[in-house]
Amino acid sequence: MLPVTRTRYPARARWRGARVAVALTVLLALPGLVGCRDDPGEPVVIRIATGSPTAVYHAFGASLAAILNRELPQVRAQVLVTAASAENVRLLNAGQAELGFTQADVLQPDPGPNPPVVAVARVYDDLLHLVTSADSPVRTLTDLRGRRVSVGAAGSGTKITVDRLLTAASLDGAQVRQEQLGLDDSVAALRAGRIDAFFFSGGLPVRAVAQFAQGTPTRIVDLGEWTAPLRRGNPEVYVPRDIPRSVYGVDPVTTVANPNYLVVRANLPESLVREVTRLLMERRSELAAAHPAAGRMSPRSAIATSPLPLHPGAVDYYRASKP
Repeated sequence: MLPVTRTRYPARARWRGARVAVALTVLLALPGLVGCRDDPGEPVVIRIATGSPTAVYHAFGASLAAILNRELPQVRAQVLVTAASAENVRLLNAGQAELGFTQADVLQPDPGPNPPVVAVARVYDDLLHLVTSADSPVRTLTDLRGRRVSVGAAGSGTKITVDRLLTAASLDGAQVRQEQLGLDDSVAALRAGRIDAFFFSGGLPVRAVAQFAQGTPTRIVDLGEWTAPLRRGNPEVYVPRDIPRSVYGVDPVTTVANPNYLVVRANLPESLVREVTRLLMERRSELAAAHPAAGRMSPRSAIATSPLPLHPGAVDYYRASKP
């Protein structure tokens, strides 16, 4: 293992580096983690499950990976491109990722006393986008009846939210001609006229939506009236949020928002998760440069991760920081 003196921590924080060194020794011995356990000098790979390369999870995760690689020399963080929330949770449960991002509505409402995946922080809110062209007849959710619509990739949080939304609007089943496309494929299909609209759930701004709106007259459909029906079955999850004109240069709307969490495998050492939590909070300005949604975090808001409990390492950090 690399000596602690080779970290970039200031003198005041060197004791933290020592704690991480001990944690990583334990980490190397845990089953299912990437790295050569026969060579204690081999770095530990921390896989961060994100989403589409043009969506917020990936931008956030790539920036977080760069910070972990720079400040925890024994760690080699890498980003996994995935279908997003549901797949990310599956990868963590299967031991194929250590950290990941997920929407709250993907999680079980009762995770039980010893869940295998727990929370590091609530990071920001996703807003559900229903995107179409400005000259489209799709002006309300119910206008989707009989039309070709991308409802999000299989394994995405978008797909889960949209399934619930269409059920609430009596548009499930064959009422809508559904395509399960990821964000980039959805944008390409709408631009080519192969679909009439697409859904995507992401933090503001979603780069792919912004790029589409720059080149094509665009409408984002107002979904605000559907927050209340969705909340009847999920009272702690969905809230109304505005997408102002300044985000995409289109007419402002109200839509359905959903908290996002950074989650972690429960068996990671407390000291390591404490350091990840510390860097997540202390490097917010750097993370915000990668995507503005990351700048909305704070220790006070980060602890609201219901229904998931926080990892003990995260709890240790938040208690010390007195949010």
